[in-house]
Amino acid sequence: MSVRKAAVVLHRALWLLFAVQAVASVVVDLPYPYWAGWLPALAAGALGLALMATARRKAAVLSAREPVEVLPPVTGRWSALNSPADRTPSHGTHQYGQTYAIDVVAESDERPRPEFAAFWPVMRPSRDFPAFGAPLLAVADGTVVRAEDGQRDHLSRNSLPAVLYLMLVEAAVRAMSGARRVTGNHLVLDLGDGTFAMYAHLEQGSLAVRPGDRVTAGQELARCGNSGNSTEPHVHFQLMDGPDLDTARGVPFTWRGVGVPRNGETFEAGSAAYSA
Repeated sequence: MSVRKAAVVLHRALWLLFAVQAVASVVVDLPYPYWAGWLPALAAGALGLALMATARRKAAVLSAREPVEVLPPVTGRWSALNSPADRTPSHGTHQYGQTYAIDVVAESDERPRPEFAAFWPVMRPSRDFPAFGAPLLAVADGTVVRAEDGQRDHLSRNSLPAVLYLMLVEAAVRAMSGARRVTGNHLVLDLGDGTFAMYAHLEQGSLAVRPGDRVTAGQELARCGNSGNSTEPHVHFQLMDGPDLDTARGVPFTWRGVGVPRNGETFEAGSAAYSA
């Protein structure tokens, strides 16, 4: 285990210890002073700052790297959210190799994407969204190194009460549970030359490949779902410099024929690009 991996695991364990004793203190008297209960949180905070500083330094080095050109992971009409064309890190953190990650949601005239609700409906079934079940394609030739699709697809979090629940409760629990609970069902491809592609929030039971499989550009790998830390069915895609989400760093990318769409930009990804 690398030093960074050990630090990440320790950081997660300290927050978990703090949460457990906070809950336990409601039921029983803890055998140590009140102030001592805050030590795990303080240690976790300090370690977290050190990890973020290290991540920023590595990200600065990788930012000088030329974007890796790959094919889009989807076909059809999509819109971009949380795009690195608008800011980096695109998701507000370098954690889990997300520096240059992008989220895309499907657009459909026949089945319009439900709008964000102030209060009702609080949550919606995943099937109400046009992205749910959309095929996800290999962006280049590569080898599957990680693949998981056993986690459930939950209801949407696209209302004010649901987003508050996600931010204040669910996201914290998922973060303490590890990267796989944040990404949900996910897939990692080794594209060669130290570059790895990660697809997150896959539909439960949709994987068409398994670790060790060789895949070709354009091959269907899985389907879009709503597992993990997700507000609605969408595709989270990123390139990174390693297969381990706890230690990987983001790598800039560009999609052939599309570029890097900005937040709110709608784009068409044609299947013809895969046969070019």
